Amino acid sequence: MMHSAAGSSRQKQVLLSLVPLVFVLIWSTGFIVAKFGLPYAPPLTFLILRFAGVLVVLLPLVLLFRAPWPHGRIRHVAVAGVLLQAGYLAGVWCAIKIGMPAGLSALIVGLQPILTAFAAPLLGESVRKRQWLGLLLGLCGVGLVVANKISLIGLSNASIALCVFALFCITAGTLYQKRYCSHFDLRTGTVIQFLASAVVVLPFAVAIEGLDWRLSQVSWTPQFVGALLWSILALSIGAIFLLFALIRRSAATSVTSLLYLTPPTTAVMAWLMFGEAFSMIGALGMLIGVIGVAFVVRK
Repeated sequence: MMHSAAGSSRQKQVLLSLVPLVFVLIWSTGFIVAKFGLPYAPPLTFLILRFAGVLVVLLPLVLLFRAPWPHGRIRHVAVAGVLLQAGYLAGVWCAIKIGMPAGLSALIVGLQPILTAFAAPLLGESVRKRQWLGLLLGLCGVGLVVANKISLIGLSNASIALCVFALFCITAGTLYQKRYCSHFDLRTGTVIQFLASAVVVLPFAVAIEGLDWRLSQVSWTPQFVGALLWSILALSIGAIFLLFALIRRSAATSVTSLLYLTPPTTAVMAWLMFGEAFSMIGALGMLIGVIGVAFVVRK
């Protein structure tokens, strides 16, 4: 019995250790999805469909299993969701739509771990010297990975502002959730967050993109449907559940440092799927980024 319990414990530890890896792999597909989906729908319209899809999948499960609602914290959960979903996603997707290169967008959003580290004292967390070194190494690694993809030609101030807006939203959302509502049922919490995000984004989609009930702005191609389904099931449910689980059991600085691995992983995916250039400098950047994250998350 003791051997069985020990084996079960080891298996659980192995599975838990894989959570950050799986999260990074799924999260990194976000830019790939944008490349597939944005040619066929405006960004805010795509996000409305994505949010609605999450609600269609999760709400019946919540009602069927009578999942507990976060009474007394619904407002906090909703605010965190608007920042993490509506603010971050709308900023990045709109920036890419109007010409922001994915590599530069990833680099700007890649500043999040540094901002989170500066704000760590607000959560009662301290950042050790080794972690600061890791954060700086991670930032350098991200810079090397996307260096050959950055082009400032024709880049508008609006696209830069949207990416910076997304950066502050995901940073503020992570800190807010960690401080005010880090523990809640993932099923009901996700429903609240995506419902709140849909309510916030919908008026902008109608006013800016002319969203109507017929969805006349959408071209329902196989590529678009595939991108939408992946966004709903893998990114908005799978990756977000994993992110929330990581926020629950880890310091905010350690969790956000994992996002340093997103641009390198995205670059490899783009190289495999679209033949985009991936240089030796990019490979060096990946290695430096991994070392940086290891410095931050090591106990």
